[in-house]
Amino acid sequence: MHTIFEAIIIGIVEGLTEFLPVSSTGHMILAQSLLNTENDQVMKTFDFVIQLGAIMAVVIIYWKRILSLFGLVKRKSESRTGKKLNLLHILIGILPAGVIGLKFSHVVDEKLFNTTTVLVGLVLGGILLIIAEKKKAQSSTMVLDDLTYRQAFFIGLWQLVSIWPGFSRSGSTIAGGMLSGVSRAASADFTFIMAIPIMFGASGVYFLKNYDALSSTDLPFFAVGFIVAFIVALLAVVSFIKFVQNMKLTYFAYYRFAVAIVFGLYMFLK
Repeated sequence: MHTIFEAIIIGIVEGLTEFLPVSSTGHMILAQSLLNTENDQVMKTFDFVIQLGAIMAVVIIYWKRILSLFGLVKRKSESRTGKKLNLLHILIGILPAGVIGLKFSHVVDEKLFNTTTVLVGLVLGGILLIIAEKKKAQSSTMVLDDLTYRQAFFIGLWQLVSIWPGFSRSGSTIAGGMLSGVSRAASADFTFIMAIPIMFGASGVYFLKNYDALSSTDLPFFAVGFIVAFIVALLAVVSFIKFVQNMKLTYFAYYRFAVAIVFGLYMFLK
């Protein structure tokens, strides 16, 4: 039986890490290991649900841009050419992860949701961040509205590596954007907006596949985790988005290495 205390702790971890290129999923798996929580279908479904709570914070922050994608709100373009980000950019970006994620979700669920794979993902993802920072292409796309369809697809391809827990969805896509000539700020903006349909879809699919493993007694656990993740993410999202847009990825890589080393030693000595 999972407790409200676990829901609060994991919800805080999710809210704080969702918008940083450090892997919120990886941090939740490590937190659950420290809390000695049962790694069952209820907990795995809980992880997706509270990630949805954190993503709701992005919906609030980017609401005007999101509505403009559907033509419901008129928004002045930030591009000098008058171009605007549109739904096709989003669809192209989420297509690779959407197709591959659905096909291999059971493999990820059964084989990769453990502390060892997370530590590997943290290290490899950190190396990717360093490579992106050192080898980044000269930015031809400074603002999100100038993003090309080719760049959107390239970023979407990089999102595939984030299927491995610990790699980080935001880390891989921001790195991929920078390697394709998109500025750090525009890459971060596209990453956060693209995460909305990805997380809604993943949460919905996972919930439908595993709802029979849940019971009414799990409702308070899920509700508390969702609300905590949403509130913490909402409080952190503005400063964290600016933080990610302007801070070099190498610093996040060093943090990831430190977490992997400390937790690896903890596992070895336990």
